[in-house]
Amino acid sequence: MPREYRTIKEVAGPLMVVRGVSGVAYDELGEIELESGEVRRCKVLQIDGGNAIVQLFESSVGINLEYSKVRFLGRSMELPVSEDMLSRVFDGLGKPIDGGPDILPTTRRDINGLPMNPSARSYPQEFIQTGVSAIDGLNTLVRGQKLPIFSGSGLPHAQLAAQIARQAKVRNTDDPFAIVFVAMGITFEESSYFINSFRDSGALGRSVMFINLANDPAVERIATPRMGLTAAEYLAFDMGMHVLVIMTDITNYADALREVSAARKEVPGRRGYPGYMYTDLANLYERAGRMEGKTGSITMIPILSMPEDDKTHPIPDLTGYITEGQIILSRDLYRRGLQPPIDVLPSLSRLKDKGIGEGKTRADHANTMNQLFAAYSRGKNAKELMTVLGEAALTQIDLLYAKFADEFESRYINQGYTEDRDIEDTLTLGWELLRILPRGELKRIRDSFLDQYYEVSNG
Repeated sequence: MPREYRTIKEVAGPLMVVRGVSGVAYDELGEIELESGEVRRCKVLQIDGGNAIVQLFESSVGINLEYSKVRFLGRSMELPVSEDMLSRVFDGLGKPIDGGPDILPTTRRDINGLPMNPSARSYPQEFIQTGVSAIDGLNTLVRGQKLPIFSGSGLPHAQLAAQIARQAKVRNTDDPFAIVFVAMGITFEESSYFINSFRDSGALGRSVMFINLANDPAVERIATPRMGLTAAEYLAFDMGMHVLVIMTDITNYADALREVSAARKEVPGRRGYPGYMYTDLANLYERAGRMEGKTGSITMIPILSMPEDDKTHPIPDLTGYITEGQIILSRDLYRRGLQPPIDVLPSLSRLKDKGIGEGKTRADHANTMNQLFAAYSRGKNAKELMTVLGEAALTQIDLLYAKFADEFESRYINQGYTEDRDIEDTLTLGWELLRILPRGELKRIRDSFLDQYYEVSNG
């Protein structure tokens, strides 16, 4: 039975203190009823003797300490889940905002989820095709992986996120594929862009969207990714779907953590962020993966904008420890008009070797990938040398590498946000670029692949 109290002692920002409570538990959900009859939601953050510190999900404006009352509901925050969630748009707390009816739930799930038993995890190994050459060809995404995108303020991570959501697919299987898109602290303009992009491309039919706007309370922003992951877990492990979770922007989420932590007067850690931010982010990221005995899986692409493009900032730094690589967007490539401006050399997918090769992509994929990396790196060095010493100082082979780097950027990386390339198209394009170089320079590719792809194409 709900317990009701009229003993609100203090309200400070998103926090409220209720005195004389008993039998109330951490993370328990509550309702605040104002004098006007309006009801707002809250949850318990801390129990100190008979006092409960409560976190509000809505504004604290209008709460009268004398006439308002609090009901504790005896359960934590839950999300009603059903297969009918597909093609729907929700706010950060799981309420429909697309004009459609409420979901008729199959069941209700605690949004905090349950940690996946490490012994029950299956190793990620199936290729997910995003249609973006710089990812598929060089930093391959694998089903069950956590592969973040490190961006910067003003860089087009929103366009890249929408492109991946539209184009992503698991090849060589008839199992259903779904997208869970979670947006935190975005503007109304960005929200409209995402919703319209999904709707116009038809991707909304296989998607569930959770949108938290910049003017929504910070506390709601903390719950939003948990809502999305709860929906993903239901679709993956109950409905047997392959689910790709795209979360943007983790930086806004971490800033909300810092805001609430400051309101609680906690001792700050690096740059004011709470000391438990690593644990908090790990609780989110580690809900992705594959489970033994289950057909479905959760693959995650968290997107974060690095303050001042600083990779050592606590948010990208901690994210890098937890996840399996990173895709980095380059401000220099963006200024030069490349779309998407993915900087492939510092980018890394630690599981790419598990998702490529015969039966997954193509037998020559690994060799081609390694050779493209090496040739592009040498080509960039040649271009830098050319800038300092002039073109005349370069050998003929260095000039070829410089030409390769230019062609690689303009044709391989730069593909726009509407072109969807199959992995075969990406690999074929890679061979076309490698033919700029003499066969003797392609030392990272087996002779059998050179005979099959280089010589035949060159002939």
